[in-house]
Amino acid sequence: MSLVLRDACEADLDAVLAINNAAGPGILPMDQARLRHLFDWADYFRVAELDGHAAGFLIALREHAAYDSPNFRWFAERHPAFVYIDRVVIAGNMRGRGLGRVFYADVHSFAEVRVPLLACEVFLEPPNDAVVLFHGTYGFRELGQQVMPGTGRRVSLLGKELCSFPFARDTYLAQGHLPDLPWLRGRKVPAHAHPSARAARG
Repeated sequence: MSLVLRDACEADLDAVLAINNAAGPGILPMDQARLRHLFDWADYFRVAELDGHAAGFLIALREHAAYDSPNFRWFAERHPAFVYIDRVVIAGNMRGRGLGRVFYADVHSFAEVRVPLLACEVFLEPPNDAVVLFHGTYGFRELGQQVMPGTGRRVSLLGKELCSFPFARDTYLAQGHLPDLPWLRGRKVPAHAHPSARAARG
């Protein structure tokens, strides 16, 4: 079994959309336009490839993203800097192999050298103890709740304080940049992305 975690490219979008919309009630469906917007704005958008086939993906955005998700906006109104996990989805036939933990370890590594908070939400209706337990054991705590407009579903808004961030901030970010190492490099904004998206990334 060969597992590769890599940045998503345009050729992945059809597979990503299919995996997302087959995931069931725990993941909100999306159309091509919304996925394209996320592709343009996401600071982290990686695909897990298992034996050459797309097995799942995780999309995360920084606080500056032009994104209308009410859960993202909840964090943006309260926290000046964060990485928000919009969705992590594993293909049905690939579940149970630990890919969720692989993604969370990877996005944690991405976030902890950039921001003080890793954020996400979980649906409380219908209840999903496995998802709540997963996040609790990964160090997330509830920061609030809200009922999502348009869905009527209550969500728990979760945050994980990133204890490594002060070191990265004081040692590197205060000097203006992180070291130029492959594992620290951010995602390149697609060439067709809106100019404001490119400007926000610097």
